[in-house]
Amino acid sequence: MKKLDARDIKDMGLLKHYRIIRKWASKNNDLTSADLELLIYLDCINYFTINDFKMGVYSYSWNNRRWNKLLQEDWIKLWRHRNRTTQKYNIYTISFKGKQLIQKIYRIMLGDDDIPTSERRNSIMKGKSYIDKVLQTSIHNVNKDKER
Repeated sequence: MKKLDARDIKDMGLLKHYRIIRKWASKNNDLTSADLELLIYLDCINYFTINDFKMGVYSYSWNNRRWNKLLQEDWIKLWRHRNRTTQKYNIYTISFKGKQLIQKIYRIMLGDDDIPTSERRNSIMKGKSYIDKVLQTSIHNVNKDKER
């Protein structure tokens, strides 16, 4: 398997529309950008502990309720309970809902999927605020760009 280098990623245009895709994912799933990027980070780890979560949080804005919010809203799920003898801590993983969102983001970045443009599947398309109207134009531009 060929190793990717910086030039390959640039030629793919992988991060070209990342900001718009991130805004779409955040707004439609009631997540902050930091929450979304943290989920992507934790998904790369696959199975993680609360300490791994704390290590990932260092580079994001401080929010002491983030862990409970992600756990209660089913973005993170408990994979293995601790038993106080052989397993000294709980192990968590990204939930099916979280994995589906992350996979959708990857498919949009690669150009396999488009950002949804129906009002039912994309709350930005309702155009309630000025920012939504600006994002609508950006979303249409992302969907038109087939060389992402």
